[in-house]
Amino acid sequence: MKFSSKCEACSLSPIRKFHPYVVAAEAAGRRVLHLNIGQPDVETPRAFFDAIRDFGEQVLAYAPSAGVDVYLEAVRDYYAGFGVRLAKEDILATFGGSEALQITMACILDEGDEILVAEPFYPNYDTFIGVTGGRIRPIPTSAGEGYRYASRERIEPLINARTKAILVTNPGNPTGAVLTHAEQRLLVDLCREHDLFLISDEVYREIVYSGEALSSMLEFEDAAENIIVVDSISKRFSSCGARVGALISRNKKLLELAMKICQGRLCAATLDQVGAAALYRTLTPEYLAAVRAEYGRRKDAVVQGLAKIPGVVHSSPEGAFYVMATLPVDDAEKLQYFLLEKFQDRGETVMYAPGEGFYATPGKGRNEIRIAYVTNPAELTRAIELLGLGIAAYNQQQKG
Repeated sequence: MKFSSKCEACSLSPIRKFHPYVVAAEAAGRRVLHLNIGQPDVETPRAFFDAIRDFGEQVLAYAPSAGVDVYLEAVRDYYAGFGVRLAKEDILATFGGSEALQITMACILDEGDEILVAEPFYPNYDTFIGVTGGRIRPIPTSAGEGYRYASRERIEPLINARTKAILVTNPGNPTGAVLTHAEQRLLVDLCREHDLFLISDEVYREIVYSGEALSSMLEFEDAAENIIVVDSISKRFSSCGARVGALISRNKKLLELAMKICQGRLCAATLDQVGAAALYRTLTPEYLAAVRAEYGRRKDAVVQGLAKIPGVVHSSPEGAFYVMATLPVDDAEKLQYFLLEKFQDRGETVMYAPGEGFYATPGKGRNEIRIAYVTNPAELTRAIELLGLGIAAYNQQQKG
């Protein structure tokens, strides 16, 4: 039997593919500390669970394909709270930000089309783009430059007849970089001038350590036809398992095409949308400030721990809850197997996401890792300590 060459060309997620080795390590009696996945342990607000508990309908029916009104209105009002005016019809409910991205790629890409993405990038972008027959054309960045990439000189030479869009994550996953307003304006202008879509993944919007006001690419109303925003409740409310997101655009043709897919998959989960609406309705500045402060403490724990490991190079994130770090090893994936199969200190070991899967350029990221700082500072401090001990043990073994 033959399978899809497009799907076979996709890679397993570097964030999740080591799960069988974790199971084996735990079966052998070792505790694995997780730095690999962006699953926060911050408590999900009770409003989500209360809304589901109080759901009064006698039948759990299909939702409308666009989403239930209470959810769409809550998303619209959330954006209005920081000055972005949307119609309810500009919003489609999706199964998390992931489905919003999948739908977007299906609507805009043909075989051989390209999307510009700054690397390192969220690895699932490669899958969502690749299964359509499209491909990523990477915009190179470096830690030494703070992962800045929004310049005309860096981007314009990469645009060609097959370029369909620029895809940004703001704040960045995995880099933690945050676009300035001037950088956003430049990206908008480039997309307008070259008739491109600007796809903005904004699921980490609130987690910006400078405390600046919330922002969105949707603020640039002069580029309404170009801008597509992907959003989700997963990170904002520490509710990753709810799988509720939104595809937002004022481009009516895009939403018309997207509706074909939304109708094909029938609807996003009714109950989860009701719970998500309750989260938005009870959102307060105090909640967001507390969450941001907590991630700030976690960031500090990781950055301080990495500074103690000889040879590690990293930047200090401006937003989101990730750090990219370059390790003094030959191969971060080989180190990961070593940590899960052979290493332990006082019955504990650690895992992360190897960096090579965050790049489209062959060979890049081989000795880099992404760290997700989503657990409490004490556990993060111990996890980074284990990383340092593991690096030392691995390099000693390599010397043999």
